[in-house]
Amino acid sequence: MKQIKIGTVIPGPHAVQWLPKMKDMGFETFSLNFHMTLEGVDLAWLADQTNEILKDSEAKVTTVGLYCNPIQSADDRKNLEYVIDMAPKFGATHVSTFAGAFEGKPVEDSFKEFGKVFRDLADRAQEKGLKLGIENCLMGGTWEKATCNIGFNPKAWEVMFEEVKNPNFGLEWEPTHQMVQLIDPVAQLRKWAKKVVHVHGKDATIDWNAVKEYGIAGAKDFVWHRTPGFGDTNWTDIISILRMNGYEDDICIEGYHDNVYNQEWEMTAQIHALNYLKWCRGGAFTANPWEV
Repeated sequence: MKQIKIGTVIPGPHAVQWLPKMKDMGFETFSLNFHMTLEGVDLAWLADQTNEILKDSEAKVTTVGLYCNPIQSADDRKNLEYVIDMAPKFGATHVSTFAGAFEGKPVEDSFKEFGKVFRDLADRAQEKGLKLGIENCLMGGTWEKATCNIGFNPKAWEVMFEEVKNPNFGLEWEPTHQMVQLIDPVAQLRKWAKKVVHVHGKDATIDWNAVKEYGIAGAKDFVWHRTPGFGDTNWTDIISILRMNGYEDDICIEGYHDNVYNQEWEMTAQIHALNYLKWCRGGAFTANPWEV
């Protein structure tokens, strides 16, 4: 069994500026993420730069993410194909994205196009030796009015994995996006762990008193995104479930969302999460003083 490594997410456009300082902070992997567009970044150039920065480091880029709408936008689909083609230049083993949607329409309306688009994308990723993961992000949508990602709920996953059966295709999972729907993430992971190809290290805190008194329609905040170690989730359980199901990839801390530890406290929170998640996995590997 391989060690589950603990890394962090870096916004792709900031990678060249941030990596030189973050590479020696103890993170074991990095995920370079882009939201909706690549912001004009030449990925071949970025790969050369990051490889040079990390050449003497044990930490490597494992994931390149472009979170976009490849169902509705032909340009997004083309950009995602470009990311898949360029990811191996980083040494990455994963590409992450959204499932897309016909925005403003019910989730079911996107299933047919999802299958068509993602069978091609999963094949393309498989040819490159990559795993392709759908982040389970709600993005403010509902079942009746999706935004840019139908992959936020297990009811959709049941159809998605019937549409696309490639072994390299799965979920980029985190508890937060389920907790904002009041879904029990640990119970969910027990059922869906075999479909997890990548994990984001982000948590949430639920104010159950607010739920009981005001409900979830927005009159009062009832849930906040948190950095692991500050939220409600038992990450020891999560890592144990992942290991029991053969998961040997990484957990990348997705910072920049914590409503308490942010701005000048961002790296304080991330280093706390790094140490906490390493503790939850059992610390560093220690060999037995006997033969197995």
